[in-house]
This record gives sequence, C-alpha cells and structure tokens, in this order.
Amino acid sequence: MPYKEIKGLKAQNLRDHMNEAELIFTALAELSTRQIAESVDASGMSENAEAGKKGGKIAKSARLELEKKTGKSVVTSENFLPPTKPVKQIEPTPDMGVDDE
Repeated sequence: MPYKEIKGLKAQNLRDHMNEAELIFTALAELSTRQIAESVDASGMSENAEAGKKGGKIAKSARLELEKKTGKSVVTSENFLPPTKPVKQIEPTPDMGVDDE
C-alpha cells in the first residue's frame, strides 16, 4: 500500500504529515543513500538506484529493530490534516415550500 494511502492523503505533501520517527528514518535513508553513492562515485541511473536500495535497506533495518524493541510501529496512519468540519444541516421552514408528505 502506498504511503500516502496509509496516511489518507491525496495531493498533500507527505513529509508535512510524518511524525518524528518517520521523518528521522526518512532522513537516515536519504543520508545513507547519498553517502553510499558518494563513496562508490555513483554515476547514472542504475548506480544511483543501487545506492538508493542500499540506503533504504539500512533505514528499514533500523526501523524494524526499533519496532522490535518498542513493540510499536513507526509507520502510522496519523496525519496532520485539519479536522473535517461537520456539514451543518439547514432545518426546512414552511416558507421554503418543503412538504413533509
């Protein structure tokens, strides 16, 4: 399931709706990927994609270890969307021409 679906997002920015742990593990994946790519002097799509897979694997491993130790999932459906306001129903009045029949 795509991450945006887990969060219940449509067009909103995913990072704006991540909790602290989700942001930290995302940053770990990005940092790991960049440092791996730099260490092997990656160039081109395939070499950078390989660095991305390795960086993502490092963050995944760390996330799974934390989840194992805490018994809590890092990934949550929690988002920071404003609460939806209930739609106010208008009571019909006799001058509206609405029949109860």
